[in-house]
Amino acid sequence: MQKLLVSFNMNTRLIIIGGVILIAMGLFAFLTGRLSASKPMVVVGSLYDLKIKALNGEEIDFSQYKGKKLLIVNTASKCGKTPQYAGLEKLHEQFGDKVTILGFPANNFLWQEPGSNAEIAEFCERNYGVKFQMFEKLSVKGSDQHPLYTWLESKTGKRPDWNFAKYLVNENATRVVFFNSDVQPMDENILANIR
Repeated sequence: MQKLLVSFNMNTRLIIIGGVILIAMGLFAFLTGRLSASKPMVVVGSLYDLKIKALNGEEIDFSQYKGKKLLIVNTASKCGKTPQYAGLEKLHEQFGDKVTILGFPANNFLWQEPGSNAEIAEFCERNYGVKFQMFEKLSVKGSDQHPLYTWLESKTGKRPDWNFAKYLVNENATRVVFFNSDVQPMDENILANIR
């Protein structure tokens, strides 16, 4: 009888400990936004339905990009890849008649874009003379992923691997090519797709 009681108490303890662990895991998932039911993925019907604010607060209607190739890039100011801003600006200067570059600051990778929209604008202008269109900070992955990046992921099956991942969208938004963050803006593979 005593062995049965000890066995029962051990099993009860294991069940209670297991239950506490499951509750803790569920609470962690909920608090970090990793619970899949916490926010459904929003997919826009067309890229051209989007309206997103620029760094200066002006709303940009994406219908103005119909008929243009787009290079969409998630950017960050405090990243080892931040010097790619220079390559993006060079691409804009040399091939701006063939491709429109759209920069989207994001703080999704090790908090490497902590600044406000005004600070980001000032950083880009002061350090890289950025003239291509920059937008307000948004999220490129996770439960708060912006609909633009949900749309890009739905077209390519790829989400940004790090800051400065690139999506090249054709003129009627029917084809999207993904380039990971290591691919430089002036890479021959990008140039071959925009010439």
